[in-house]
Amino acid sequence: MHGDRRANEMWYQFDEVTKYKSDRELTDAYIAIGKLFEGDIERSVLAKWQALSPSPEYPANFARFVAPAKEAFAVVSRAQLDVFDAYYRRRGAGLASAFVDFGQGVLFDPRRADVESEVHTMDGNPPRGYHVWHAYIRAMLLLGVDVGRWESIARYNALAWAVQSVAKPALRAVNPPLPKATVARLAATWLPRDARRLDGDFQSFPYPGQCR
Repeated sequence: MHGDRRANEMWYQFDEVTKYKSDRELTDAYIAIGKLFEGDIERSVLAKWQALSPSPEYPANFARFVAPAKEAFAVVSRAQLDVFDAYYRRRGAGLASAFVDFGQGVLFDPRRADVESEVHTMDGNPPRGYHVWHAYIRAMLLLGVDVGRWESIARYNALAWAVQSVAKPALRAVNPPLPKATVARLAATWLPRDARRLDGDFQSFPYPGQCR
């Protein structure tokens, strides 16, 4: 194992809980969200957010659309936040650091050798997962689900996206960290942004405009 041990373990358990070994309640929530969006819970959710977010009616149009799945989004929120809270204090800097390490691709975990990647980072070339997560976060914020928590995590998700867009880590090898000055510059750029500002940033795909 390579990289911060706590962050490695947190992201390992996050995948276990939310993807590989989701319980019945979370699986049912995914099914409900998939039915609402009429497709899979990543591509279809992102496609709907991308279709509605440029409209002058946004975010009200997206809020109306996701309203029938409020309970399902609340279940997803609880599952994800429970993992974060098991490893990091709610208002500490540790979780932000774990997102930065995730974006850099410095968390190498051989326990994942039999699945997609030994590196805890966003999969895909290029990754679309940050955009998907932003769409989920916006749904939860608009539905009033754990708003204070997701306002902060929206920024961490965006920062990790920017970091990975610069680092472009390999998915099956130990990656070197970015220079500390680069990470500090990105954090200063992204952490002050609110969800509405990030809506505009995530119109850029696959990388932030300044990281193309």
